[in-house]
Parts: sequence; structure tokens; C-alpha cells
Amino acid sequence: MSIVSELRGLLDNIEPPVFRIVGGAAEFAALAGEPKATPAAYVLVEEEQSEDNARMTGPVLQRVEADVAVIIVTRNVSDNTGAAAAEEIEALKAKVRGALMGFVPSGLGSDPITHVSGNLLKAKSGNVWQRELFAAAYYLEEQP
Repeated sequence: MSIVSELRGLLDNIEPPVFRIVGGAAEFAALAGEPKATPAAYVLVEEEQSEDNARMTGPVLQRVEADVAVIIVTRNVSDNTGAAAAEEIEALKAKVRGALMGFVPSGLGSDPITHVSGNLLKAKSGNVWQRELFAAAYYLEEQP
């Protein structure tokens, strides 16, 4: 199971459920505009950086740090100021961070997930798009 699949599963299993859609890179790329239902979360690997080989001899062993983005999309037009949407995105950010931070993905000798950053991507007409970036470090080992 991939790190993205595991993180999607964690978001899908938040109790009580908060997301109507939990998708991956393909679903995010297929968006032509707003998601069909909100709140929605899309989990995708943005970048992977591999360190140098940790061994002098023998099979290659490298630590890889993946930047995993969770794109949160919500819509709340219950007021004219956008305050309701802003409050909702704050609550969703807290749920995502709470579900993912410290989780240790299975296999690959992974380290616990850590939060890197969060930034507002777009806010308009009651729609808010927020990107939360997490670090997921794991190890690759050459199979002799």
C-alpha cells in the first residue's frame, strides 16, 4: 500500500466523517472547476527528494523525503463576509493535521508524518482551497 493510499484512508475514516470526497492526484487533475461535493480532500505527492546512498558497500540504501500535499476544498455561502467559509477551513485543517501528524506508514521503514506548511490557494465566492503540506520520509533499499 502506498503512503498516499494510507493517508487517504486516514482522512476517509475521520469520525465523525468530515469529507464528502477523498481523492488522489487523478481526481484532482480531473477537476475542471469546483468539486461535485464539498468538503473535499485530495492527497498527492508533490515531490520526492532522495539522499545519497547511506552505505559504503553492499546494497544501496537511501532515505527519501516525500512532500505530500492535502488540498482541502470547502464551500460555505451562509454569510456575505466569507467568515463562515474561513471558520470551516480552519476546522478542516485541524482535522487533517490531527489525523495525519505522527502517523507511521506501513512498510518501507517509514518515519512519522510531520507537518511542513499550510497555505491558502484560493478564496472566492464562498469557496476556499487550502494546501496542507506534510513530510513523509521512508527508505529505499536495493534488492540484490
